[in-house]
Order: sequence, then C-alpha cells, then structure tokens
Amino acid sequence: MRYIFLLLFTTLSYAQQTDQVDFLNIRASIAPNMESKSVKGTFHTAFKILKTTDSIYLNAVHMTLSEDLNNKGVKTRATADKIWMTRDGGFTVGQIYQADFKYQATPKQALYFVEDQIWTQGQGKYTSHWLPSIDDMNDKIEFDLAFSVPLGQTVISNGKVIEDDNLRDSLAVHFEMKKPMSSYLVAFAMGEFKKKELKSDSGLPIELYYRTSDSSKVEATYRYSKDIFDFLEAKIAVPYPWQNYKQVPVRDFLYAGMENTGCTLFSEAFLVDDIGFNDKNYVNVNAHELAHQWFGNLVTETESKHHWLHEGFATYYALQAERAIFGEEYYYWKLYQSAEQLMALSNEGKGQSLLNPKASSLTFYQKGAWALHILNETIGDEAFDTAIKSYLEKHSFRNVTTVDFLNEIKAASTIDISAWEKDWLLQTAFQSNAVYESLLKSSFITQLLDIMKLRGLPILEKKNELNRVLTFPNDFIGQEAIIQLQNEPWDAVAFLYRKGMASNNLFVRQAIASQLDRIPDSFKADYETLLADDSYATKEAALIHLATNFPESTPKYLTKIKDVTGFQNKNIRQLYLAFSLATGSNEKQEREGLKQELFDYASSRHSFEIREIAFGYINQLGLWNEQAVLHLINACTHHYWRFRNGARELLDAQLEVSSFRNILLTIYPKLSQTDKDYLTRISFIISEEKK
Repeated sequence: MRYIFLLLFTTLSYAQQTDQVDFLNIRASIAPNMESKSVKGTFHTAFKILKTTDSIYLNAVHMTLSEDLNNKGVKTRATADKIWMTRDGGFTVGQIYQADFKYQATPKQALYFVEDQIWTQGQGKYTSHWLPSIDDMNDKIEFDLAFSVPLGQTVISNGKVIEDDNLRDSLAVHFEMKKPMSSYLVAFAMGEFKKKELKSDSGLPIELYYRTSDSSKVEATYRYSKDIFDFLEAKIAVPYPWQNYKQVPVRDFLYAGMENTGCTLFSEAFLVDDIGFNDKNYVNVNAHELAHQWFGNLVTETESKHHWLHEGFATYYALQAERAIFGEEYYYWKLYQSAEQLMALSNEGKGQSLLNPKASSLTFYQKGAWALHILNETIGDEAFDTAIKSYLEKHSFRNVTTVDFLNEIKAASTIDISAWEKDWLLQTAFQSNAVYESLLKSSFITQLLDIMKLRGLPILEKKNELNRVLTFPNDFIGQEAIIQLQNEPWDAVAFLYRKGMASNNLFVRQAIASQLDRIPDSFKADYETLLADDSYATKEAALIHLATNFPESTPKYLTKIKDVTGFQNKNIRQLYLAFSLATGSNEKQEREGLKQELFDYASSRHSFEIREIAFGYINQLGLWNEQAVLHLINACTHHYWRFRNGARELLDAQLEVSSFRNILLTIYPKLSQTDKDYLTRISFIISEEKK
C-alpha cells in the first residue's frame, strides 16, 4: 500500500511540478566528445520551493550521475528520464536550495555530432537529452553555460562570453545569460567557424558565423541582416531583449532555422553567393528567426494550443521586414501565395483552427500571419502597434495565452473584434472572401488577377494583352504571361517568347527556361543564352531542356557550365557530372574521375542536400558499386528523417536487383555496427545468409 501511495505522489508531482518549484538558475560546465558522441558535465542549480513537497526533479534522459557534489542536504538520484532531488524532512516553502552533481550522457537526439560539427536542437527534441533541464516551457530559468572544446574549435551558445581560458589541449568558454528562458531555447554549436561582427543602430552586437571555406558567401547569405534587425526593433518598438545576437549555419540541420535565445542556428543550405541569392536566399528565415526573439522567446506560449503566438507572429513580422526590403508587390505576392495554399486546404475540408494544438505548420505559420494582417487592417496600424508593444512589455519573460494578446488588442482599440475572433481563431475554414477583399487593396494584385483571368481564353484573344505586360514586365505578372503560353502553337506565341527573352527580366526568363520543354530550332540560339543568366535555377532547367532537345550540342553546353557549382547542394556541378557520364564522350581516365567525384558527393563527408542529388544520379545512371552502396546504407541511418526515409526507399527498390544484393553482401564486413543493425532489422542479411 505504501508503494502505491508513493507512485501516486510521484505522478502528481510530475504533473504539477511548476506549481511546486521554481528553478531560478542553472550553471553547467559541459564537455562534448566528438569521438564517443557523448557529453559530460558539472552541474549546479538553485531552486525555490513554492509548495510543500519532499521531492522535485529535472528532466534528464538516460543520464548517469558520476558524483554528487552537494553537501547541503539535497540528495540526487537518476532514473530513466529524470534526476530526482530529495531532502530529509522534505523541502520548506519559500526556501531556496541548490543541487550540485556531475553527469554524463550519450544522447540519441537533441545533440547531434555531424562530421566536424556538434550542434543542438531543443524544440521538439528536448534539451534534457544533453543537459538536465525542464521540458515544460512554463518554467523559465537563467542559464549560464561553459564549454570545454578542443583547441582550434569555436563554440557558440546563448549569452555573452565572460571568460575564455586556454588550457593545455582545450579551450574553456564561459557564457552568461542575464534573463530567464525556457529550456528548449538553450543551445550550442561547435565547429571550425569564423565570424563577421556588426552592430545594430541601438548598439547591439550581431555576430554572423561561417566556415572559412564559405567566406565568399558571407555577404550574400547575410545580406540585409542589419536592416532586418533595425527594422524589427523599430517596428516592434520594444528593445531587443537579449545581450547579443548570433547566427550560425550548421550541417544537416533538421529545420530551416531555430530561434534559440540570442543564438539562431540555421541550415547551411541557405548559404548562397550573389547568383544564388536571386533564386533562394536567407532573408525570410533570417527575419523569421529574429522575430522569434520577441515572439516565442521573450513571451512564450503556455501550451501548444497557443502556438500561433510564436509562429504566426514570427511569420507576419518577417513579411513586414521583407516588405521594407523588397517592396509592396513582393509583400502582397507572398500573401497571395500563402492564401492560395490555405484556400486549397480549406476547400478540401482540411482547414484547421488556429487554436488547434495539433494544427499543421501551414496553419500556425501562414494562417496565423493572415490573421494578424486582417486584424491590423481591422483596427489600424496605430492601435495594432500599441497593443503589440503593451503585450510584450506586460508579459516579458513570462508565459502567455491567446487571451493575454486579445486583452491588449481590446485595450488599444474600441473596434469590436468578436467577428475576427470567430473567423480567424475558431473557424477551421479559411476566410477567402475577407482575404480577397484585402488583396484587392493592392493595385499589383488587381493587375495580376486581371491577367490570370485570361487563362481560359484562346491565344488569339489575349495575345495583345500578354504582349503589353511583357513589354516592361513585372517579375510576377510577367511570369504569369509566360505560363499562359504553354501548349500553344509555336507560330502563335513565338513573338511573345522572344519578347520575354528580350526583356532581360530574370524571373520571366526563368519561367521560359522551366516551362518550354520542346525548343524549336528557330529558337535554339535565343534559348541557349539562358545558360548565362544569373540564376542557378535557370541554368539547371536550361541545360536539361537543351541537352534533351539538342543532344548533339550537349558537349558545347557542358563546356559552358563546367566550372559552375550552383547552390549549396552543388546542383549544377552534379548535373554536369551526370550528363558527362551519360554521354560517354570522355576519356576513360577522365570518366573515372567524374565517377569518383559523384561517389564522393554521396558520402557522409557532405550534407544530405548534396548526397540526395548524388544518389539520384547514381541510380539513374546505374553506377552502383561497393563505394556507392556503402554510402547508401550509411544514409539509411541518418538523423534527418526525410533524407533517411528517401535512402531507405531507394535501398528497398535496389534490393530487388540481384547485382545490388551481391555488392551489399560483399561489403557487409566493412559496415559500421549501426548499419549492420539496420540491415538486420529489415531482415536482409539473415535471409541472404540462409540462402
């Protein structure tokens, strides 16, 4: 009976701990180990007791306590997912206690060891896999962390560096935070990084990190970073709440970016040069993650039901920053695109309420941004901005609900927003009529929709209007005009294609490159000029279509793009390799070199964005050998699920091919134990050995 009582007490303690204890600070000295993929640390925490209890806990997944350093009556013990703290006679309400201990762990998630980098991801994965902490985001704690790293490595974490000690064979770096935050926002990254330093107009230090090998991409990647910071600080009208701001691109990141407090980590796939910037850039993610420093980090949701307070707000303010940088047309174009997605989802009966805790990212992000756009229009800029400022200041470093936000809106405006609450917070259907009326306030959208209405008309009835918009084309309206030429008789639209090409509008020409599958001989010379455009997307589409239509000219085209790498995923270089190997026109020695380069891109030396392209070409060209198969098996146990699942699907398909199975059996002894375990799980090795 006593056992049952203790079990019940433990369960209640787990459910209600934020009512019982307030963790005030956590200080830890952490030593990550790349070779063993483990971490060990010396840990200190101070906590205040709010309600009578005889035990409290920290979340700590599969951690072992190597030494209890506390001599003030608090005892610690580790279970599978917690570190419990007890005290003879129990804890006294109102008293502050502390616990000190050493721990170690080999995390399965949240701490990732990727080639020559180590980085963390707390949201959705839980910091408690590598640092004892609190998974509940309602307990905000001040974290001060120190890291012991090998000499030559750079470590970046939350807060300001207050001490930097050179030891015999390592570096100890101490970071200090002055304000509390939720545990999921604790982070660090380690690797061979350099940094570019800026200062905001308000004097706040901004640190932009990069690998030495990516130094040529720093300007284009981080373009407008200071502008974004200054804009958001002025627009939100609440000073940036942390000591400094850092941005770090990391290999094989799980998401586009993560807004750790004062320390955004983002995918190195966003590293671009001047040409890549034209196709896809970091500006939106840059602004989104920075906006989170206020919306999500300064004020934090109490539960996932209010997740739109994070993502909807960050999406909306990122759009506002892009509006300031790229203009009104760009702003309304992005609103239009997201509205199309949300309307399609709603028309399929799959719309979701913003207060649905299990809503999709599209709902939390894009519908949330639309809700704020409509609300801003409803009550006006002055009232909206006043409410936002009051909301942030009143609830700084605290947890919030949607009601907290609505209270500030109602205090700042006399306009009744009950209809908005019903339509945008509670309804699952997307409010297409209200959205349409809002979009029509933009003359650009009105012009775009007028051109889109021509889609169903015969080319003879609309060619004059399409000719007009292609004379001095708008980026987006010009693209729409080109889209409407598809599948039309060439003689009827040739002059429009030539007009689009002659416009020298990068996006109009990109539309031509991507949609004109069959290239008439008379248009060949015009189309070939696309290979010189400042767009890697255009170059890729143009090369594919040119080589398909004019195979005899492929060597000439390959010569033109031989030295072009493309995006971070090396899309142009890998396409060059694929076509070169497919045509078989190279000398044997050169051909082997091209193969080896492609096989290398499939290896774990490279990011998954590069590897997945390489596997695609290896498979298309039938180039499976021991090296390529070894890399594919390795990919099947990668930490990023989309890449891992794609590799597994490819492996499953190839296991039907006897030559592939024979290669796999040959290389089996060379596989890591992790890879062997995966093959055992899919029963391949067992079934083959029985044969």
